[in-house]
Amino acid sequence: MKISFSQLALPKSGAIALTVAQDAGLGRFGAELDERTGGLITRAMQAGRFTGKAEETLTLLAPTGVEAGRILLVGIGNPAEATLLTAANAGGAALGALLTSGETEVAIAVDSHDGLSVGAGEMAAEAAFGAVLRGYRFDRYRTKEPKEKKPSVRKVAVLSDEPTVAKKAWARLEKIADGVCLTRDVVSEPGNVIYPETLAERCQSLKDLGVEVEVLDEKKMKKLGMGALLGVGQGSARPPRLVVMRWNGAADAKEAPVAFVGKGITFDTGGISIKPAGGMEEMKWDMAGAGAVIGLMAAVAGRKARANVVGVVALAENMPDGNAQRPGDIVTSLSGQTIEVLNTDAEGRLVLADALWYTQEQFKPKAMIDLATLTGAIIVSLGHEHAGLFSNNDELADKLAGAGRKAGELLWRMPLAAAYDKDIDSDAADMKNIGSPGKAGSITAAQFLQRFVNGTPWAHLDIAGTAWSKADKAVCAKGATGFGVRLLDRFVAENYEV
Repeated sequence: MKISFSQLALPKSGAIALTVAQDAGLGRFGAELDERTGGLITRAMQAGRFTGKAEETLTLLAPTGVEAGRILLVGIGNPAEATLLTAANAGGAALGALLTSGETEVAIAVDSHDGLSVGAGEMAAEAAFGAVLRGYRFDRYRTKEPKEKKPSVRKVAVLSDEPTVAKKAWARLEKIADGVCLTRDVVSEPGNVIYPETLAERCQSLKDLGVEVEVLDEKKMKKLGMGALLGVGQGSARPPRLVVMRWNGAADAKEAPVAFVGKGITFDTGGISIKPAGGMEEMKWDMAGAGAVIGLMAAVAGRKARANVVGVVALAENMPDGNAQRPGDIVTSLSGQTIEVLNTDAEGRLVLADALWYTQEQFKPKAMIDLATLTGAIIVSLGHEHAGLFSNNDELADKLAGAGRKAGELLWRMPLAAAYDKDIDSDAADMKNIGSPGKAGSITAAQFLQRFVNGTPWAHLDIAGTAWSKADKAVCAKGATGFGVRLLDRFVAENYEV
């Protein structure tokens, strides 16, 4: 999809998407458009009870007085309360409404409204950002699809009073969009295409952006003593991998980095503690945490972030063959701590245990954040609107939550406490990999991970409910969401770049 920016003016073809403020009347461009169409916009708003609420849309077909084939009204809510996220959601809503309309060109007119709290240029760039994210589709395996269901939009022109400002802001946002789309790509791929070796190969492509990439194979991990990670992958014909990605963008290359660690279970059958057959196909996206870290590294490198950032992804396939890990097995982690594996379907915390310890030991990061589709229990707690946030550091937790609100990727902090930690003590080893059945499963999983951070400021994001969507949203069609990339890129930009 080609994106361009230009001054507010009537296009000669295609569709016009016009931003409308809630209960505030039309802006300058909207008023001009209404006059050209003989008051059609005003009449349609009244007839359709369109008030301009955020993401509300109304389509006007074959309008008179203009050359465009249709006009789409897109609400942005109260202009005094509008944010950059408002603009992104409006751009996404516009593209979503027009994507399969048959129109090949769309002009998104980001109108100037009285009292608007965000600059017109920044609004335009964010509208383009939202349009690109909403226009993403994973359709490489579709060979037969009705023409009317295929995306038709090829060009998006964003119209603004400040196109030069918009172009400058877009240069950065485009790279973040690339990272989000990369994450969606790898998360959407089936398990026969993406497995530890091939996902590690995808990581190698980041070298083109200046990222240093190192891949640890079974031999190297065994030599280091990563018994927890290796134990998860021993039942699969696809050997596990640990991939380390480094972006050195700070003025001082030796400055301690911020580190991100991702769970990368490329397919999760549950192992010997096998999952029910219904819905198991969804477990191709049990590597969404790793996918987010990979996309984040592409984003920070693509926009040349002035920070040192490390991304570590622990990749394994959890399968139930004759060599698979058994319930009751005891493994020794890289930290030297022993783990009694009571349930082989609680495998994500095992691969993260070794990855977290390796990361803090090798890089001594200022902060360490892991992402994982770790527990179904977090969906019971938070549904699909928030990811769970656990942290040993209040300041870090507040920064992450704040970045999430601005990026539209929401976090909700959950508790950690000694009483929960006791629940994973084992009679046979240093700890067991699950707590008591039916009790605080997300919290005990986080307590388990905390035993491997060695005092480093750390946060755990349980994204099981937010990594995949079964319904279209403003900036995401149903499927892989790319959750975490926008949030963590903003977190890096606000706290680690100077």
